[in-house]
Formats: sequence, C-alpha cells, structure tokens
Amino acid sequence: MSVVSLEKPQDPVPDPEPDLVPEPEQDQPRQLAAARSLQDRIFRGGSLSVGILVMVIFGSIGFFLALQSIPTLSRYGWGFFTESDWQPERDAVGMSAVLLGTFLVGLIAMITAFPLALACALYISEYAAPGLRKSLVAMIDLMAAVPSIIYGLWGFFLLGPQLIPIAHWLHQNLGFIPFFRVETDPNEPVWAQSQYTGSAFAAGLVVAMMVIPIACAVMQDVFSQAPAGEREAALALGATRWGMIRTVVLPFGRGGIVGGTMLGLGRALGETVAVLLIIGIAFDLKVRVLEVGTITVSSLIANRFGEATAAQLAALLTAGFVLFVITVIVNTIAAIIVSRGRSGASTEI
Repeated sequence: MSVVSLEKPQDPVPDPEPDLVPEPEQDQPRQLAAARSLQDRIFRGGSLSVGILVMVIFGSIGFFLALQSIPTLSRYGWGFFTESDWQPERDAVGMSAVLLGTFLVGLIAMITAFPLALACALYISEYAAPGLRKSLVAMIDLMAAVPSIIYGLWGFFLLGPQLIPIAHWLHQNLGFIPFFRVETDPNEPVWAQSQYTGSAFAAGLVVAMMVIPIACAVMQDVFSQAPAGEREAALALGATRWGMIRTVVLPFGRGGIVGGTMLGLGRALGETVAVLLIIGIAFDLKVRVLEVGTITVSSLIANRFGEATAAQLAALLTAGFVLFVITVIVNTIAAIIVSRGRSGASTEI
C-alpha cells in the first residue's frame, strides 16, 4: 500500500541579488624587501665607485685635451683639418695628410684582419676539438698580450723585406688602379726597391697582426653563446655543420662580428710604436699605399713630441684630441651594435 506524503513542497531558494554577492578579493602583489648582505653592499658600492672613477678619468682626459686644443683651433680654424703640411716653424700646421694616412693604415689592417679573425673564431668555436680549443684560446690571448714594439721589430726586420717583391708585383699587375700605383717604372730591369719600403701597406699588415687577436677573441666568445636548442634544431632538420653555422651561429653573432671588427679598428687607428718603426714619414695627400712615405696621428705625436716647443706641443695635443674623438666614436658605435645583437641571450635547453 503506497503512502502519500502530505508535506507541502518547499519553494526553491531564490538566488541572491547580484548586488548582494560579495566580490572576491583581488590579488595584491607582495612587496619583497630583500635585505642585501654586507658582502653584496660592499660589492655594489665598490663596483659603482670604480665605474664612476673610470668615467671621471676618461672625461678628465677628454676635457684636458679639448682645453689644450683651444689655442690651436682658434689660430688655424678649419684650416687645421684641410692643411697637409706639418711645419710649425713656418706656421703651417694641418692634419689632412695625417688623417688620410691614419685611415689608410687602418683600412689595410682591417681588410687583412677581418677575414682571418672571422675564420679563426669559427674554427675555434665550431670545428676545433675541445682539448685543442682551450689551447687555441690561450694562444689568441697570448698574441693580444705581446707588446707593440715586438710586432714593430718583427715587421721591420722580417716582414718588410718580404713584402717588397709582393708590392712590386701588385704595382706591375694592378698599377692602373690609383690605390696600387707607385711613382716609378715597375718594368725597369733594375727597379728601385726603396720605393716599396716604409709604406702604408707594410704598416697596415703589421697592425693587422695586432688586431686579429682582439677581433678573434670577441667573435669567438659570441659564437660560443649561440643557443644550443637552435643548433640542435638545425642539425635535426638535416642541416650540415656549415648550414647550421650559416643559419644559426652567424646571425646570432652578427653583433659580435661588427663589434669585434670596430674594436679592432680602434686599436689600428691608435697604434703608435709599430707604425713608427716601419713607415717612412711623409706628409703627402696620396692614396698610393704601396709607395714609401705616410704618417698617422699617433706616430706624428710620438715622433715630434720630444722636440716640440710650447706652440708645437699645443698642436700635437690637438691632434691627440682628434684621435681621441675618433676612437671614442668608433668604440661607442661598436658597443651599441653589440648591445643590440642577440649576443648573451640565454641558451635554450
């Protein structure tokens, strides 16, 4: 027998009005107050102090050179940059030939050093065995530590005589190009070897040997930071080792390539002792790099500093200020390019 319930069904409980529903509490970021240890505070303070000190010294050097160059620039004006002669005793002082020689030596050095430094960096980072790699890196660092005068003596006594027939051959075969022309007849039975010594060509090759370690070290360090995940992905897709280098390593290290090259250019523009030992000093506006005679800013200062009077010393300091500005511009551009590249990005695992 079924039992019928007589209880009245309860009405459903109405939903509370939206205005009465409590809002959930929003997450609030926690303020993390990381208390630095005494060692961290000492390190941060010391690093900041050293950085400020370096900037103060650097700025003081530039300010001193700029201050000393005011009398010379006031006297000669823009003629200081257009005059080619450097004869203070005749009141003829100019930097056009000096700047041209500086850039020619730097250009030859970079044309020679760039492909060699790039190839050496790629071999060390991508092809050399791990055991050999450490030895090669140490050798590159050792080359960068060799004094300039050693390179200069090597270039004067060993490299210079070996470059004479090479310069003569370039004159014979490429003399129709003003860059390789020499004011002598290359087809004479007895050709004048003295016309091919002490040239910007010889100085540029010696400076190139000094630039290669710097540029190679920067490039190799950047290439070694290429992401391992991208390397493995390229190889997994069937790329050869060179294909992986071309598609992964070189694009990743573009900033390091340009930055290392321009840092080496800054070294080439400011090289003094090695260039002074090799070149034959001549204040001529010419682009004939195989011919004897040229001058750079640094070698000019080193050659004329000892016997300079007060007025001549001011002119030399002005030349130093110009070289200082050029070097700062080159290194600044290099730093900007390196900072904008992917160099130093975290490696994917």
